[in-house]
Amino acid sequence: MDSTGAEVDGARGAFAVNSTAPGAAPRGLDSFRRGWETQIGDDVFQLPAFSPDTIGDFRVKGHVAKVHGAAIADLHAASATRTADVPGGDQDLVAMYVVQRGAWTLGGPPGSGEQTVSAGQFLVRHLGRLTAFETTAHLTAKFLVLPPDELKPLLGNRVITGPADSAEIRLLTALTDTIHITVADLGPVGVEAAHGALIELAKAVAKGRFDDVEPRLAPALTQAAKDLADRRLAHPELSPAMLARELNVSVRTLHRAFAAVGEQVTTYIRHRRLQEARRALTAPSGRLSISELAAHWQFADSSHFTRTFKKHYGQTPTEYARSTRAASHSPNRHPPDHGPAESA
Repeated sequence: MDSTGAEVDGARGAFAVNSTAPGAAPRGLDSFRRGWETQIGDDVFQLPAFSPDTIGDFRVKGHVAKVHGAAIADLHAASATRTADVPGGDQDLVAMYVVQRGAWTLGGPPGSGEQTVSAGQFLVRHLGRLTAFETTAHLTAKFLVLPPDELKPLLGNRVITGPADSAEIRLLTALTDTIHITVADLGPVGVEAAHGALIELAKAVAKGRFDDVEPRLAPALTQAAKDLADRRLAHPELSPAMLARELNVSVRTLHRAFAAVGEQVTTYIRHRRLQEARRALTAPSGRLSISELAAHWQFADSSHFTRTFKKHYGQTPTEYARSTRAASHSPNRHPPDHGPAESA
């Protein structure tokens, strides 16, 4: 287990755990619990008691981060887990489960029965006490613990479920990924901003919509749009309108979010396509022609692709491929590192 992110007045913390390596499982749960108690704290969420089988075979890897009274856990579990029959402990928090693979079965209040969050689904609810749960082996999921002050009035006794690819969950996922990357470097202002954005997006999940003029959500919306664009780079219909439609926001809102972080949607798409085309130019096998690359990455024609490539990298595609091949065959030279000729 690695611990990172020295706390800022107890407001942040982070740790990584990997008990999937051979021989690590018998101590895996102890390592996870120690990291949670040290970096996250029982004041955020008290880990329950687990079954003997779970204690002896806890094969999980992932990252956990804390910002104020919220915690985010990205978990990949090779083994099944199950709590003790009576976990015990009073809590007052909102819990969210986003399952990408496997299933997470949750005990409910007395008389309400169990609820299972299957792959591709999310569930959010208020918890007044610890309840039993179990997960399947080969689980991939996010688990979020959120303070109840602003969320409990929205939820009441409701349990909200839905698809994990909804626009609101996409934005929340993009934000949590960013927090995991940056939490170790966040100062007090950054911690406050991250916490505020988390709460706003959790409220959006509860309401099925989000406040598209909330400035704290711009980084999350921008990152979600980038993640989506990266998966659709070769799609002929990729555009700000497509991204806005998929993320359930207006095109104006999307442009405003990118502007807030000093970028433009179309510029990002063009630069990412150029990056992928440049990578393809030096592929060891299956190299495409210039016209084929232009068509694949949705440039109008080979001439337009060549002009755009040269403006960005300072060489034509042919010149870049030739110089890179020459450098790779020279025993005394490394491939040239051509940075962009214009700012990104």
